[in-house]
Amino acid sequence: MNQDISDPTAVDNYNHEYWMREAIAEAKKAEALGEVPIGAVIVRGEEIIGRGHNLRETTFDATAHAEMVAIRDASRHLDAWRLLECRLYVTLEPCPMCAGAIVQARVPQVVYGTTDPKAGCAGTLMNLLQEPRFNHMTEITHGVLQEECAALLTRFFRRLRGKA
Repeated sequence: MNQDISDPTAVDNYNHEYWMREAIAEAKKAEALGEVPIGAVIVRGEEIIGRGHNLRETTFDATAHAEMVAIRDASRHLDAWRLLECRLYVTLEPCPMCAGAIVQARVPQVVYGTTDPKAGCAGTLMNLLQEPRFNHMTEITHGVLQEECAALLTRFFRRLRGKA
């Protein structure tokens, strides 16, 4: 199932905006470190069990994307690699690596803010989260606080290029 929360008829049964604001707070932590401002949280029930923000530059680790950091944090919290009954909120559409990790971790739902036209693998370039040949498919909700999520990235890259 693919749901666009920007649709005025969409129902928000999980308070997606509240949890996306938590992901945005994580993105701002990345920005404060000079990292690309992308943040993620993993929610189980009404509790955040994993948090992450981009740390690639800080840790010199290409795998230190917000989603990967949050998945590791949630897995430690649960003492399990399967993140069943969880929702992952991320400010930017997952890339191929993160989409693969989401599938491997069996995350049942991903909610993202803005699309990634260069690497988005939750429907933009391809949809690895709902690839029928995999043994797990993830429900996708997109467009939650899209303008805020996109603005974080736009401002960051304008400053980086000296255009702010």
